[in-house]
Amino acid sequence: MKRIAYVSTYPPRRCGIATFTDHLRNSVRVAGKRSDVDPVIVLYNESDGASAYQNDPKFWPLAAQDRAAYMRMAERVNQSDVSVVVLQHEFGIFGGEAGEYILDFVHALKKPLVTTFHTVFADPQPPYRRIQQQIADASDAIVVMNRQAIPYLTRAFNLPEQKIFYIPHGSPEPRNEERDLLRRRLGFEGRKVMFTFGLLNRGKGIESVISALPGVVREVPETLYVIAGQTHPEVKKREGEAYREELQEMIRRLGLEENVWMIDRYFSEEELVDYLTACDLYVTPYPGMQQITSGTLAYAVGVGRPVLTTPYEHARDLLRGCEELLLPYGDTEAWERQLRRLLSDDEALRKWEERIRKIGEATHWPRVGEQYLQLFAKLCGETDGDEKAAERLEGEVKPVGSVSR
Repeated sequence: MKRIAYVSTYPPRRCGIATFTDHLRNSVRVAGKRSDVDPVIVLYNESDGASAYQNDPKFWPLAAQDRAAYMRMAERVNQSDVSVVVLQHEFGIFGGEAGEYILDFVHALKKPLVTTFHTVFADPQPPYRRIQQQIADASDAIVVMNRQAIPYLTRAFNLPEQKIFYIPHGSPEPRNEERDLLRRRLGFEGRKVMFTFGLLNRGKGIESVISALPGVVREVPETLYVIAGQTHPEVKKREGEAYREELQEMIRRLGLEENVWMIDRYFSEEELVDYLTACDLYVTPYPGMQQITSGTLAYAVGVGRPVLTTPYEHARDLLRGCEELLLPYGDTEAWERQLRRLLSDDEALRKWEERIRKIGEATHWPRVGEQYLQLFAKLCGETDGDEKAAERLEGEVKPVGSVSR
């Protein structure tokens, strides 16, 4: 392969897709011992500006709201030495209704296209159905990060199963040697730390965990629940800090001021990994069961932290065989009972850590980059001589069908 072009947002933009693409690009580069020449067709909005991307030749800036720019970019790719295009698809990062401008790009493209779907619906509705159908049809291969997404896509869009590949969401590797130091630095010494991270909104279900805490604290008084992250900007526009204030009032009413920290600021990825590494238990009490991908859950599992979560789509898939860690949303008694059991039993936490770590091994970025690289090579009719890597790819994902482009 001469060059691999990535279509996505990208740092310094603060965006989960941007961070994902940065790691994917770097892990593919390392896996393939490639020089740093693979371009990023980087989406930007007027609020971001293109200045951060204009002086680096690896960036091909694409104005998200300029519809004509999508076809121009496709022509640039067609005339280049790019061998394969990798599209990170999330409806909100492209221009037009539900991001429909990206259709102009994929229809004009004449290079092999691999699309990673970050959102997959069990029953897609307009306008999302039409857009995702066309992207799926135009793609030579589709990557999903949840095995359940495969039947969803085949049923909804009448796609052949061999076109869809499961590759897990990438994650960092554990940093055990730093854990004690991190716990001291973050003020976690002597505490049993539960951690929840993400843009704050009512879809996080945090109130259900706070409701269970009084009974937990009575038995494990050193319990500390850390809730980190700013309020989601769209939520802030609609209702200001109402949800955060409701949670803070709930904490005061239940007398949990010494047992709950709410950290209202942006966390860099490095900080997030520090907090994940240092915590005892990662918690995702989401009420919505349709969430197909959770990057923070993937990261927690990747660094080997035990988790307690509601059984949403990604949690059920990633934690197969660990059903004891899946609890119903809003069942205060079940959450209190399981939190008490885990936080009061160091041996139980250690055993869960061992099991989660084994699951996480398959999600580390070097492994994920290798799988993507093998997929790209197959689409391009090439091999890199690594037969063992190819065999591992076949064991993880479906064989690649014929390339139509």
